[in-house]
This record gives sequence, structure tokens and C-alpha cells, in this order.
Amino acid sequence: MATPFKTVAFHTLGCKLNYTETSTIARKFNSYGYAQVNFKDLADVYVINTCSVTNNADKKARKVVQQVLKRSPFSKIAMVGCYAQLKPEDIAQIPGVNIAVGTSEKFNLPHHIESTYLNGETVVIKTDIKSADTFIPSYSLGYRTRSFLKVQDGCNYTCSFCTIPLARGNSRSATVNNIVLIAEKIAAENIREVVITGVNVGDFGIHNGESLFDLILALDKVEGIDRYRISSIEPNLLTNEIIRFIAESEKFLPHFHIPLQSGSDTILKAMRRRYQTDLFAGRINTIKSKLPDAGIGVDVIVGFPGENDNHFKQTCDFLELMDISYLHVFSYSERDQTDAINILSKVRPEIIRERSKILHNISRKKKNKFYERNIGTVKDVLIENHEEGLLSGLTENYIRVQIAGKMDEVNTIIPLMMRYSYGDEMIGQRID
Repeated sequence: MATPFKTVAFHTLGCKLNYTETSTIARKFNSYGYAQVNFKDLADVYVINTCSVTNNADKKARKVVQQVLKRSPFSKIAMVGCYAQLKPEDIAQIPGVNIAVGTSEKFNLPHHIESTYLNGETVVIKTDIKSADTFIPSYSLGYRTRSFLKVQDGCNYTCSFCTIPLARGNSRSATVNNIVLIAEKIAAENIREVVITGVNVGDFGIHNGESLFDLILALDKVEGIDRYRISSIEPNLLTNEIIRFIAESEKFLPHFHIPLQSGSDTILKAMRRRYQTDLFAGRINTIKSKLPDAGIGVDVIVGFPGENDNHFKQTCDFLELMDISYLHVFSYSERDQTDAINILSKVRPEIIRERSKILHNISRKKKNKFYERNIGTVKDVLIENHEEGLLSGLTENYIRVQIAGKMDEVNTIIPLMMRYSYGDEMIGQRID
């Protein structure tokens, strides 16, 4: 065990899954006698949980290291996560990093820091990703109102642009019973909403005969949790059975995040996605037929190798037809060890930037139209924040709403009428 009163600070890059894992690693440090402090404060150990989806994510991680060194040059710096698994040799060359820990050992980071001499060259602790066959449940408690609950890790898909299977290994998950026990712990913390997350959530239970639908049924019965969201789900794994249940459930919210990546079937095939646009359109139509007010977010990648003007037009035309709420637009980033890097017909950066602007404009129009349709409706808003007399929270269908109020209303659910949009938010009105 560590001596008491050592301090540790955390910085998380990337997806919500990383946030759940950072919270779990933090609790491990607590069991070793460390006190957690804010990342901007002085600490004995700084832990950077990295992402490596894009080159920009790698650059962000290196920039964070530089910031720590300026603030506290004699502290220990640890890097864990996808970047540490994929490119530990690169991390070892970053001045100031003491230890890099890959996927299988990141939850043992406190032990490695306590038992390893960290005053010489960067210590690299990495195992073959094929050995990452254990599922470590994780959940966040950093938010007062919401917890992110990791139910699945890894991915068996081989999308030609993606390094996640190389960074996290094959798909694996806990059992339904184990996840329910964790959800009960979260409920005991007076947290109102749980976001179900993973690398490929729809693959939950693939190795033990269970399914995501089994998990949804079980979580719906957990007392003390008012609301559930599914963070993201592949369209081919979002079944009509799941959609129908969410439409009838009082706890599972009418909010979906579904990756599309391209509206061109030719590009989808080159990406090795497991669906075509007709399946995606069918999922959207099914959701809207049962949940007309549902919020639907969509991921799109722009500039994939081989994407010509016609392919991009197909994407824009397809998105214009879809009754969706907003887009997350990603510019294609070349990643080592992916097959897409070998496709010769690259899209020039200036074209990618121009196409990205067009997609962002489509997203703004979609969000504005979605907001307009909600004006005059009454939604239940989970209040998350209070600042300068204003409360802020999210509706069931993922609209952020502001209303005047007091601090003691945080973590309560208030019915509000949607009055008008104000930037990316709506202004609400209390119901008498």
C-alpha cells in the first residue's frame, strides 16, 4: 500500500468509455492511499487516459504532457489507454512521461507505479492485444446527476479505417447479473440517469448467450434509476425489438446515437461497414414511426479515401432525407495498421475541409428543425447544472434547456414547456 496523502490527478481524452475507465482507475488509486485532486492542481502523479482514434487525438495527449511539465516538472506522468497500447514506443520518446501502460494492465496502474522505479527511461507495460480477454466493469461517479456505465469492451468488426480492435481487442462483456449489481450501486449514489456505453454496445453478451435486449429488460427493473440512454449503437444491431421496448419504457429515453459514416453504399462497402443505406433508413423510419419526438444523432466520416464528388453528394442527399436531429462530423484520419491507408485515391485536405463545412451546415439545419418541432411541447428535464441563477439540463430526447432557478433544484426532474431556441439550447418555462 502507498503511504497516505499522496495525490493523483486525471485527464481523460476521447470517448465516454474512457471516462468510465478513468473513474475506475481513480478508485483503485484511492485504495492505495492516494487523494484525488483537480488536474490543474499540483499532484504527485498525473494520469492521462488517451485516445488514438485520430492523429489529432495523439497530438492532444502530447500537448497535455507539456502542460503538466510546465506546471509540475518533478511529478510522475503516466499514460494509459488506446494510444499507450498502439504506440508505446512513440510515448516512450515524449519527454517527461514516466510510464505507459496498455489495455490489459491499465487498471493495475497504481500497483505498477508503486512497485516500479520511475526515475529513468519510460517504463512500458504492454501485452499482446490478443490477451485482452477479460472484461473489467467500469462506471463513472464524477457527475452528480449522471453515470456512464461500461457494459462491453472491444470489437470484432474490421472496419477498414478503425484501430479500436487493435487497441482494445475482441468484443467481451460482463453478464447481465453483474451489470445489474453495478447499476444498483449507482442507484445508491442518488444518480438519476445512466448512460450505457461500450465500444460496440450492440454486441453485449455475444460470448455467453445473452443479448443487449436481455440487459435492457433487466436494467429497466432496477429501482432508484429514473432514466437510461444508450450511448451509441450500430444500425445493424439496433433491432426492432429494442426500438419497440424503448417506445414503451418509462425509463429508457427516446434518444438514439447511430453511426452512419457515409450515405454512399460504395463507400460503406469500402469501409467494411456491416449495413447499407437502406437498412439505416429503415431503422430511422421505425424509430420515428414509434417515437416521433425521438432525438437521433448520427456519426459521419468525411474524406474517406476514394470518396469522390458523387459519393459525397449521395451522403448529403441521404442525410437531407433522414428525419434526424444532429450530426457528429469527423474528418478521415489515416491510421497505421488499417487497410484504408492502402487505398491510393486520397481526398485532398482542402476538399475534406470544404465537405466538412457542408455537413456541419446540414447538421445545423437538422438541429434547428428538430428544436422548432419541440417548441410548445412539455418535456421532463433532468437538471444538471446551476450557474449565476440559471439551471441547465437535458430533456428525454436530448435537448439542452435553460431555466431560472436555485441550486437545490440540481438533480431533480422538472417538467418544462419548450419556449424558443437560443443557440444550441432551448429556453424553458415552468408548468404551473
